[in-house]
Amino acid sequence: MAQATFYFPRGFLWGTATSSHQVEGFNLNNQWWAWEQQEGRIVNGDKSGPACDWWGGRWREDLDRAYEGGQNAHRFSIEWSRIQPTPDKWDETALDRYREMARWLRQHNMIPLVTLYHFSNPLWLEEKGGWENEAVVNQFSVFARKVVEAMQEYCNLWITINEPNVYTAFAYLEGVAPPGKKNLGAAKQVYTNLARAHAAAYHAIHEIQPIARVGIAHHLRGFFPARRWSPLDHLAASLLHNGNNRLFMDALVSGVMRFPGQAVKIPHAKDTQDFIGVNYYAQELVRFNLLNPAGVLDEHRFPPGAEAAASKLIANIPEGMFYWLKWAKQFEKPIIITENGIDDSQDRLRVRYLIQHLHQVWRAVNFNFPAKGYFFWSLGDTFEWERGWTQRFGLWEMDPQTLKRSKRPSADLYAEICHENGLSSEMVARYAPELFAGMFPN
Repeated sequence: MAQATFYFPRGFLWGTATSSHQVEGFNLNNQWWAWEQQEGRIVNGDKSGPACDWWGGRWREDLDRAYEGGQNAHRFSIEWSRIQPTPDKWDETALDRYREMARWLRQHNMIPLVTLYHFSNPLWLEEKGGWENEAVVNQFSVFARKVVEAMQEYCNLWITINEPNVYTAFAYLEGVAPPGKKNLGAAKQVYTNLARAHAAAYHAIHEIQPIARVGIAHHLRGFFPARRWSPLDHLAASLLHNGNNRLFMDALVSGVMRFPGQAVKIPHAKDTQDFIGVNYYAQELVRFNLLNPAGVLDEHRFPPGAEAAASKLIANIPEGMFYWLKWAKQFEKPIIITENGIDDSQDRLRVRYLIQHLHQVWRAVNFNFPAKGYFFWSLGDTFEWERGWTQRFGLWEMDPQTLKRSKRPSADLYAEICHENGLSSEMVARYAPELFAGMFPN
């Protein structure tokens, strides 16, 4: 039997990712909490409630588990509504809690990767139009300054905005997230303001902390023609790729956001990434439906043979990881995989998913792609937005009723990988023997 280990570079970041509203609990002052209270908004009528009780202090025990599991980094986010509960008030006590978390990570030789915005708005911001109102650009910049000034002693790795494309699509095109709109004009305004706000925050952070490394967590999802012979399928795939993957990225490279038929100049956004954050979960085949051209966005399916999660929202397509790391390489910046994972309450598919995706990351590193770290989504089960508690992404299972944590086999696998700084044939043989022959041929 072949024996080998796929080692990663020294200093490679191994971590997990979380976000404030999904883990803290009782975020009473943001738009998502208000949304959850409305009937029919969340699957099964679920509510975040105490979530994972991080605001109650249980972040320590969860991060202890990450530390004991060999992780040398953790990605978490700042809840804007806690730091700035009203337009004219800053809550220093809340800021101290985040500073304490960052200090704890540093004391345990773990690198904090801090996200400033992860989908949740203070109610006062939402009531003033949220991201549709251009005033948000300055408001977000002021918020970023406040956080960075307070936390710069412990943090120099920042994500300004998580998945601007997902936020815009869910909240302003599909209507499944607050404010629940389906308005293309509003979506374009929001997308533009997100780019402007990122740029303003980027420059503010570098004024305060010149050594900072600042980026965006981009949700990259492949769209490929289901029928290679069909020009309409190619067109649909191209439109989806440009709208989801290129539009925002191009604005941060060139300073121009090129909507179909309209170019919006954002000169201060040019070259405002110190690294490329890659959130990759899956990719899809796209078929143009001549009977329903307006429904092209819904004509998606996973490639034949791809193992799908029970939710049917994610599938195990590991070659997509290599594809997107190669795509990100063109921007000549360091790359951090800021999210990657799959919902799997039985923890069967997750083990294969993790092994195969990390194998693709290793391949990319050996092609000299500048991948510097990997953050698995997520450390434990979290409240998954409009899907409530129905999707389980955690290495650790959590019962939302009792808050009891239980280790899944994938947590042990990931711990071995982190401690080893590599993926070995022995690990694959024990956790997913069905993959062995393909990864370690004689």
